[in-house]
Amino acid sequence: MKTERIEIGILGATGMVGQQFIALLSNHPWFRVAWLGASERSAGKKYRDACAWRLATPLPDAVADLDVDAATPGRAPRLVFSGLDSSVAGEIEGTFAQAGHTIVSNSRNYRMESDVPLLIPEVNGDHLGLLKVQAARGWKGRIVTNPNCSTVVLSMALAPLRPFGLNKVTITTLQAISGAGYPGVPSWDILGNVIPFIDGEEHKIETETKKILGCIGDRRIDPHPVVISAQTTRVAVQNGHTESISVGFDHRPSEEDLIDAWMSSKPLDGLPSAPAQPIVYLRERNRPQPALDVDRGRGMTVTIGRLRPCPILDYKFIALGHNTIRGAAGVAILNAELMHRDGFL
Repeated sequence: MKTERIEIGILGATGMVGQQFIALLSNHPWFRVAWLGASERSAGKKYRDACAWRLATPLPDAVADLDVDAATPGRAPRLVFSGLDSSVAGEIEGTFAQAGHTIVSNSRNYRMESDVPLLIPEVNGDHLGLLKVQAARGWKGRIVTNPNCSTVVLSMALAPLRPFGLNKVTITTLQAISGAGYPGVPSWDILGNVIPFIDGEEHKIETETKKILGCIGDRRIDPHPVVISAQTTRVAVQNGHTESISVGFDHRPSEEDLIDAWMSSKPLDGLPSAPAQPIVYLRERNRPQPALDVDRGRGMTVTIGRLRPCPILDYKFIALGHNTIRGAAGVAILNAELMHRDGFL
């Protein structure tokens, strides 16, 4: 017997993250896109007319003919994914939650709130327990967030290493231009160049990761004690954030201990968007590379390579993840799947 799919909405539907939501939710077995919310200039138009579609995959016909609504909760379904820009997300998402909607947000505004889960299902699915604390706000609905795109890749790489007494991390990112949205970084600035600054990004990595790797307490997350130093750069790659990471431990494990920990990362049972292997370690000395590895696991697998001793900390390695799939829309959809499976929707 075929189960009827859950109607969902998308806030910020015309933006790059909104488009990625639409592409990934096309033919989803559990969810069906039924409502699109965007700015006043897009409201009232058919989606095909309001949106400059920028993805390589075709715009689904079923969504192209939907009318775009204003970003207000009136006609929206109960479950809404948000790809809103942070300049407007805080107020709009709060209004939707107060009105009884479950918001699964890619925006930064609520990530570090003490009662809001900052979720990567393979890493800290138990943090959904914060929703019991969030209920004290008096909202009829709720908000769950996913991390910054670079934070997702780093947190997935670090999570299996916690049992070894992870205590220090340095990271330098080489971030794809798609992470800046559209039209993004001008070609004059990025071609033949590296931009050594992304506003707010380093702080997000250093703070969000500690919350994600932390333990849920009585009414809040106790952050992981690891000390993180981050530097971020933008490079002329379309998709895929590459991260150069060094790690230190209380008691130094062997290289094979770390590789075994990564390769033993278990997939999530029964979730349609979960990859068969959340983490893959490649032993080739020139991998991972965005051109070769970013789409592994339909863009949901984090690929790691080049593990070797570090003369300052204990080890160093390279990690790669798809910034708009695993680092944005894909992990948000996975969060909603986890909530549905575990009875939070």
